[in-house]
Order: sequence, then structure tokens, then C-alpha cells
Amino acid sequence: MDSRAPIFGFNDARDEIVRTVVDRVIGATRDPLLAMNEAAYQEAKRLEGSRNPHDVRELAEWHRLARSLGRMHDAERRRRLTELAEEYAWDIAGNFDPRVYQLSSRLLPPVVSALLAPRKLMTVVRDPRKLVSLELLADRVLVEGPLAKLRSLVQRGTAVYVPTHLSNMDSIVFGYALERAGLPPATYGAGKNLFTNPVLSFFMHNLGAYRVDRRIRHNLYKDVLKTYSGVLLERGYHSLFFPGGTRSRSGGVERRLKLGLVGSAFEAYTRTLINGRERRIFFVPATINYLITLEAETLIADFLSEAGKGRFIIEDDESSRIGRIASFLRKLLAMNAAVVIRFSEPLDPFGNRVDELGRSFDARGREVDPASYVRDQGGRAVIDAARDTQYARELGDEICRAYARDTVVMATHVVAAASFARLRSHSPAADLFTVLRQRDVVTVPRDDLAADVVALCDRLRELEQRGCIVLGEDVRLGSGGDIVERAMRAFAGYHSSPVLDSRPDGIALCDTNLLFYYQNRLAAHGVAWDVIAPPGVPSGLQIQPPLPPLAPASSPPFPEEQRAPEEQRGSSSPASSSSPRAGAADAHVGSMNGAGGGQ
Repeated sequence: MDSRAPIFGFNDARDEIVRTVVDRVIGATRDPLLAMNEAAYQEAKRLEGSRNPHDVRELAEWHRLARSLGRMHDAERRRRLTELAEEYAWDIAGNFDPRVYQLSSRLLPPVVSALLAPRKLMTVVRDPRKLVSLELLADRVLVEGPLAKLRSLVQRGTAVYVPTHLSNMDSIVFGYALERAGLPPATYGAGKNLFTNPVLSFFMHNLGAYRVDRRIRHNLYKDVLKTYSGVLLERGYHSLFFPGGTRSRSGGVERRLKLGLVGSAFEAYTRTLINGRERRIFFVPATINYLITLEAETLIADFLSEAGKGRFIIEDDESSRIGRIASFLRKLLAMNAAVVIRFSEPLDPFGNRVDELGRSFDARGREVDPASYVRDQGGRAVIDAARDTQYARELGDEICRAYARDTVVMATHVVAAASFARLRSHSPAADLFTVLRQRDVVTVPRDDLAADVVALCDRLRELEQRGCIVLGEDVRLGSGGDIVERAMRAFAGYHSSPVLDSRPDGIALCDTNLLFYYQNRLAAHGVAWDVIAPPGVPSGLQIQPPLPPLAPASSPPFPEEQRAPEEQRGSSSPASSSSPRAGAADAHVGSMNGAGGGQ
């Protein structure tokens, strides 16, 4: 890995990064009294009722602050606001130790593989060099997509990876994918609750993860977090966001995103223009696809429970239990292609496609200048929160379309969808919970279930031919019976209760909750029952096929930051007058002029 990647110098720049974050947050806060009152109110509301001694002391401190705010002079309020912002910024700020990175990327995966898959231990014994290689995991974790293009782009600008989110394993798996693809490591936000595990905390704390306390809801903390994210992007640190905000409780692919941190990219890009050193930012959607999911049982139970609908943080799921993690890893390491990370085609912040040289192209294949989207009528780059909010919404829609197209279908998804369709056929016109109550009630002859799987695969192949989904090798090449057997082997021995059970008269459909969870991966594509569509999003979304590929670049590589502003390609006219996107130039301009509202 190229040690010149920006993150390798993060620790030397950390003090300056924190100072920049605090200065910007304080400079943008017009009313310190309002900001601190809101923070005190929200924190008191969060901490009230807690019996944790630390929470009790913290609550008392917030009450004292709230009582004293009215007596403070403005200078004292601003000083106290600065102290709070500094406290939050240092709590968020990450760390990067190249030695830990080398250990985790070169040594840990094959050692874990050897320990959890004993038959591979002899491979390591015969060739000790395997201990410093990723080869032992290569057939278990597949990495797909336009990797050569991504390797070119990370030399020309800043990559923002925005993958789907299913499991607390995602950040580890995605970090492995970056290493496997020859891409530099990225900073990423991780829930503060994950840092309570001492082993996981050690690696996350030393590999660029910054802590996100999702319990804190007040605006001062959100401003510090968003500003920290933006400063990292502005300085060229490749970043990883999970724009779904939290793990998918239903198992479905995200169709609505939380765009706060994603939105920080617009200000970061604009600031590079203002400073006269444009550094382009590229968004890279990706899907993380598991044959089985570590926390599936807890997540789907949470999704189905009324209480779970308001629970953002789960602290008692399978990822907190070492035994379940070990069982999960053993299962994955026993099956080829058990995890597939698929990178999508990269986008600029305004939803345009980019080529390997980092140039932006609209839906008609015309080159456009991304800087024109953030310039005013006079041609000056300006920061405009309302405008950027609209851009973020449009980018979010493009990311969701990429998720759908690059969802990788695995045997567990297909068999679960076919099985759940059988459950529904036994309860015509029934609601979801009536269907779910049929635990271990329906048994399907093995040949009939295999035939259902074949019919479903035929529909999926049609979608794949249109570029609307991707079939895993087991689904593309396997017979109906083979796919059923692979799914049953994957389910067996990991989940605490049988999902499917082989019996003399056929296959019993046992754990209906888990069948629902795994079939939801196909719900957005209209081939599985879709009762998980977010409000306002149509069920069985019509997936848009990809645009025709861009023509290969003919000009030589030319890093953007070395180009003078007058040499930059494309139109330099302001977005308000001529920045078309996605084949709808006039409509796009109109939507930008009318953009408004917060996120």
C-alpha cells in the first residue's frame, strides 16, 4: 500500500484539524446562548432517569450550566461554547497508527482464517509466507467492480465510499475490501458504543475511525461532527460513510438515506475552489452482501417490534457476543463467496458519472465542470447550505439507484423469497404478522421448492440482463436443487433456531422471521413481497438500468490539483445559469434556484 496516502500523516495534522473544526463551528454560531440552552435541554432530556453514576454526574453538570447561562456575559458564553466544541471535537477525532494498519491488513485476516478454518492451517504451515498474505480469504470474500478506475481516481481526488449497511462487521469487511482492491485506507465514523469492546476498539481507534455518539441529538454536537467530516474531505482524506445511518433492520437495501455527513462534501469541495486548489471529490456507492448476516435475528426482531422502531442503537445483539462472532466467521469461512463487496461506478457530488481521469459527464455523455454547480452569477465559488441540501437529495437518489443495480443475489435470498411466497400462498390476503405466525406449519416438497427457485432465478436473470441486479455465481450457475442445498447449509449451524428443516415429506419452513429478513434483500426489485418500502417510496421500485458506458479516456492522467483554474476542463459558467445534469438541463437549473430547507 502506498504510504503517501493522506491518512498516513493524519496524526501529525490532528491538532490542526481539531482547531480548524472548533474555529469554524464557533464562527458559524450566531447565538451562543441559544446553542447552549438547546444542548443543555437535549442532554438533560437524554440523561434523566439514568441510574448510571457517570450519567448522574453529567446531568448535574448540564443543570448547573443551564442555571448559569442567564448570568453570563456574551464573552463568557462564547468561551464556554468553545470549551464544549473542543470537548466534542477531541472526543470525535480519530487516530491512525501505520503499524496497526500493517498488522490488521497483512497478518490478522490469514491468522483468523487459519484459526477458524483448521483445514487451512496446514496451508500456512507449509508456506509461512501466507501469514502475511490476504490469499487465504480471497475465495471467501469477493471484491468486484470498476477497481482499476477507482485506483486511478484516488490519485486525483478524494474518494467518499458510501456502502450499504447490514452488520457491525461492515467496517472491518469494507476495510479488507479496500486493501484487496489496492485502494488506500479511509477514515470512517463508528458508533461510540462499538468502542466498548476492547479488541474491536483497539483496531478501530488506530485505523482512522472517529467516534460518533448517536445518543447526542443537539445541534452543537451535530455541527462539530459534520464540520470534522468536511475538514477531513477538504484535506484529501478518503472517507467511508454509511448513509443509511444505521444497520438495515429489515435486511432490505436502503431506499432512503440520511444525508448529513454526505452533505459535508459539498462545502468541502467548495472550500477547495475558494482556496484556489480544486480537489475533486468522488462518491463511490457499494453494496456489502452476506450469505448470512451476523445480527439477522436481533435486527429483524427489532424491526418487527413496536418498541424497536424508535431504537437507534442496539447494544445487546450478536456482535457483542464473542461466541456468536466466532460461529459466524466459521460459517463464512467454510463457504466460497460467502461475502461479496461490489463497488458501483463512481459519481461526482452532483450525481454525474466520472471517467478514470476524474472528469464529469452528464447523462448525455457531455463533459461538465463540477465547479459550475457551486459558483454564483459572478462566477465565484460560494457556500450555500440550501443549495447543497438539494444537491444532497439528488445525490442520495443516485446512490440508492446504484445500490439496487449492484445488489448481489445469493442463495439465501432466493430460497428465502421462494419460501416466503409459499407461506403467503397458505394465507391468501393475510397481513404480514399472520404470515409470520406460520412458524413450522408449512412443509414444501423438495422438488416443488426447487422449481419455485428456478422460476425466481429466471426472473432475476432478466433483471440482470437489463443491468438492474447482479447474480452471485451460486445463483447464476446452480440448479434449483443446488441453490436450495447451499442456502440450507448456510442457515444450518449458525442461526440459533432452524430456518429450514429437511424432513421426509419435504422442507419445513421454520423461522419465518428470518425467511422474511433474507427475502427482503430482493423486495425493492419486485421479485419478493415488499412491505418494507419507506413512506413515500413505491413498493417494488422500478429499478433503472445503467446508462451506456463512457468512452475510454484519450488524454493522459493530469492530477486536478496541479491545474490552474483557467486550465480546468468544461464550462465555467455558474450553476444558476448553465449547469445541466442527467439530461434535464432546464429542469435541473430550476430546481437549484428553488432549493431550500434543511435536512
